[in-house]
Amino acid sequence: MSTADTATEPHLRRSLKNRHIQLIALGGAIGTGLFYGSSSAIQAGGPSILLAYLVGGAVIFLVMRALGEMSVHTPTSGAFSEYAFRDWGRFPGFFSGWNYWFNYIAVSMAELTVVGTYVNYWYPGIPTWISAAVFLVVVTAINLLEVRLFGEAEFWFAIVKVVAIIAMIALGLLIITTGIGNGGVPTGIDNLWTHGGFAPHGLWGTCLGLVVVMFSFGGVELIGITAGEADDPRRSIPTAINQVVWRILVFYVGALFVILALYPWTAIDGQASPFVEIFDRMHVPGAAHLLNAVVLTAAVSAYNSGLYSNGRMLFSLARQGNAPRYLGRLARNGAPAAGVLTSSAITALAVVLLYVLPEQAFLYVVAVAMVGAVFNWSMIVITQILFRRRLTPEATAALWFRMPLFPYGNYLVLAFLALLVVVMGFSPGYRLALVVGPLWLGGLYLAYRVQLARAGASREATTVGA
Repeated sequence: MSTADTATEPHLRRSLKNRHIQLIALGGAIGTGLFYGSSSAIQAGGPSILLAYLVGGAVIFLVMRALGEMSVHTPTSGAFSEYAFRDWGRFPGFFSGWNYWFNYIAVSMAELTVVGTYVNYWYPGIPTWISAAVFLVVVTAINLLEVRLFGEAEFWFAIVKVVAIIAMIALGLLIITTGIGNGGVPTGIDNLWTHGGFAPHGLWGTCLGLVVVMFSFGGVELIGITAGEADDPRRSIPTAINQVVWRILVFYVGALFVILALYPWTAIDGQASPFVEIFDRMHVPGAAHLLNAVVLTAAVSAYNSGLYSNGRMLFSLARQGNAPRYLGRLARNGAPAAGVLTSSAITALAVVLLYVLPEQAFLYVVAVAMVGAVFNWSMIVITQILFRRRLTPEATAALWFRMPLFPYGNYLVLAFLALLVVVMGFSPGYRLALVVGPLWLGGLYLAYRVQLARAGASREATTVGA
């Protein structure tokens, strides 16, 4: 089914306001990667991981501008899957959509695997898989609501994160400069270089931390998915994308700067969120409990956004003819219930993984998520190049929200992602991704060929019957 053929099909409702778009985008970008995964990034690169976040943030900004150019020109809930389908070909559209779904299934699993860790901070006796199961059900129920209500729920989820991070940065700066909460003794920022130097493991250590850093940024693509339900995508999408830079500076670099300045990076053991660890050890009254509630909210919020995008992607794939028809059905309230429930059922494997491998679950799903993200980001910047080639000079001149540094910015992103794959090969915990990647690509291509064969057989049977 082509995009043009869908004019008479049921459509998602354009009920998301500008404030919803901004906070959904923010909710997708601030989750487990920052609050929990940053521990392993810090252990790999020490304080120099701040540079990795700056470099990774610049690359993601280019990816988002490439997506934004296409999303503002043609807003659709299928986002880059629709664009690859239209500008690249049927298989790229098929692969892009299913790969994004696969990527966010893994991201959603990652969020669920750490929920139990946060709950255990208060109730150590509760098995982590039980906590994951409870939040799986709750978040699925939220995603079956009318999209405006979902947007409202995610708006407040994200507000909690934003306010808490800003407050944490402010409190941390007070401890650094005045000693409030530390017996009146300012901590200063000596911890950034007095424990082996700013880059204790050299440039290579910083590069090794890039994998978790880039995982942290996974989710900002949600901006493109929301375009199909935005009431004014021409205004809200550019605003959300352009704000990615300052969000990275404030929420990632700013927050980690405070954490690394307050406490020696060597003492962050990764057993809990470094944000909670720091304030627990600094004996700031109530701060650790509050931050634990925030990081729990952040994980639930990021999973909420992931399930939202997965439901919409399956809906779009079904309308392209690249997924079973039932996934293209909408509930009476306009929610793609079939896509949401199917995605939720697959994500439930995280609960099983937690039950079987509670210690390794997070690392495994991050590795799988990263291979999906590399495919995803690569296809976005390549599709944008093909999108430009399709446009006439007049249409190109009429674009008012453009990819900067085109096409050199696209090639820079692809080179960076190639480097990221090389780094993953040198990281024992992430080598799994290098096995999963080719298998996933081959499996999707086989599924695509089977689908084509069935479609051909169906058309032949129809012709004979006529």
